[in-house]
Amino acid sequence: MASTTIGPTEEQKLRSLEQACLAAKIADEFKGRDTVVLDLTEITPLFDFFVITTGSSNRQMHAVAEEVDRALNDAGSQRRGIEGYRESQWIVQDYGDIVLHVMTTEAREAYDLEGLWGDAQRVEWHDPISRSSDAVPEVAEAE
Repeated sequence: MASTTIGPTEEQKLRSLEQACLAAKIADEFKGRDTVVLDLTEITPLFDFFVITTGSSNRQMHAVAEEVDRALNDAGSQRRGIEGYRESQWIVQDYGDIVLHVMTTEAREAYDLEGLWGDAQRVEWHDPISRSSDAVPEVAEAE
């Protein structure tokens, strides 16, 4: 009898992790503040990672969203949906396994995604990831 796997395979998780870290790095390069990556693979089957960052203006939030979209598209992830782009209080881009949240300070405080998904582990995304090795960014213990 064949076993069934629920959730992403290790290869899929590593690919998603690499792309989530790429999105976080781009957000950081484009002056997103307090950028975090949450690992949701053990919490929900709907998506693997949230990337959350705070923007300081509509223009800057749009730049983050557009550049992440360009980079993830180049990496083979097609955006499945986008919400909030015109309003620019909370831009959400869904890539299936990764969801990018670019929020104003007020929206981030009001919706408190890190608190809502408090069981999620935080990924240390600052460290480089190498596809040629089994290196995976460290996951910080939930506080």
